[in-house]
Amino acid sequence: MSDQLENLYKNIISELGEDTDREGLIDTPKRAAKAMKYLTHGYRQSLDDVVNDAIFQSDMDEMVIIDGIEFYSMCEHHMLPFIGTAHISYIPDGKVLGLSKFARIVDMFARRLQIQENMTKQIADAIMEVTQCKGVAVVLEAKHMCMMMRGVQKQNSNMKTSVMLGSFRESTATRNEFLNLIRK
Repeated sequence: MSDQLENLYKNIISELGEDTDREGLIDTPKRAAKAMKYLTHGYRQSLDDVVNDAIFQSDMDEMVIIDGIEFYSMCEHHMLPFIGTAHISYIPDGKVLGLSKFARIVDMFARRLQIQENMTKQIADAIMEVTQCKGVAVVLEAKHMCMMMRGVQKQNSNMKTSVMLGSFRESTATRNEFLNLIRK
């Protein structure tokens, strides 16, 4: 664990007016540094490592949907969490991706300081890159603590973003089929 990161947390706690030597806070800088390293471990991952050659030949050429993938990320503007669900679809073109890799790709991008709009595009681009599929659709739905805990303090707001590539962008019918299938 980085002593520098731990010291920075100690300084932040001190600047807030707290005594970093009081019992409840003695190990907090170390725990906070460790937590932050974990919450941002996506920076230390690559798409190749995450996919790990789990691409398989397949004759499947119909829509594949993986929905309900939960994610936890941190807003790059306030460093507060946003929590949500990813819905992904793709139309294979001779290759399919191992099922767990979709969740791993979502997590790789979620575990970085992020904005939801960029994260949605990064996930779609990554799936298109590794599968060379006919099309990809990604919808993210999330609640943002920066909107709920501070500022306007709106508890029931939910942000939805989507990126449609290839056949999902070109065909209204394909896009609508995906959107209808993920509606709850």
